[in-house]
Amino acid sequence: MKPEKKSKPDAPRSEPLIFRGRPEIVANAWFLGQRLDVKAFEKEQRLTTEAPYVIRAGEEGFAVLFRYGAIVLFGMSAEEEAEFLAQIRERVSAPFNNVETENARIIIAAPEESETVTPEFVRLRAWDFERIQLIADVLTKSSVLRYYETRIAETFDKIDPIAADLQRKGRSPSGRRGRDLLRHIGFTLSIQRKMVGHVEIEENPEILWEHPELERFYVRLEDEYEITERHASLLHKLDLIYRTAETMNHLLDQKRSLHVAWYIIVLIAIEILLMIVEKGHL
Repeated sequence: MKPEKKSKPDAPRSEPLIFRGRPEIVANAWFLGQRLDVKAFEKEQRLTTEAPYVIRAGEEGFAVLFRYGAIVLFGMSAEEEAEFLAQIRERVSAPFNNVETENARIIIAAPEESETVTPEFVRLRAWDFERIQLIADVLTKSSVLRYYETRIAETFDKIDPIAADLQRKGRSPSGRRGRDLLRHIGFTLSIQRKMVGHVEIEENPEILWEHPELERFYVRLEDEYEITERHASLLHKLDLIYRTAETMNHLLDQKRSLHVAWYIIVLIAIEILLMIVEKGHL
């Protein structure tokens, strides 16, 4: 009886080296547009199975991709970043003219140091994709908030003089000025839908379900970039703009109703005059 051949053990899966032992890198986030076609990147390119997806970029760097139009580049030179951004722009829907960015310096802790988050740097015990994904999540949310903070500030700049006129003269905006204001307010009100429906700023990343031990690290990141506070402030401003829009719409409706009433009065007066003229000829 021939002895059975022993099957060879499966070769261990080779994990990609992350930054090859580099002690420090820089992460840069960009909020590029309304949507990023993540499906354009083949599954073979993805180094993570769960979103946000990580792919190789540059010689030793990585890119983290978000469907809502944001990317974060880790450990790449300025030239590599510029080349990658130029290539990816064709996959961005409704790109922004004014792109908002956010960045972080990331270092590896010495044996006696702990993992921490400070205004100057993020210190990790080791490189791994899970922490890279969490850092990318917070950086993109910060860049999204910064983009919409700027847009809302522009809206307030337009509202202030009109509110002053309303207080001084007691009249609502009319004509082109009123239409432009309402159009701008309508654009601003769409921000809330985009933040809740697409970016989900209040939601924790799904990766924390599989790695609950990283939740404290993620909370420290959120606190450092004041994600919760900035989001709450943004929602408060959106609510204020919404109530302002309602007030101005109400005033415009009253103004239109008053005009209609005067038109009716004038028509009645004309009809009465015509009747008097007709009776005078009889």
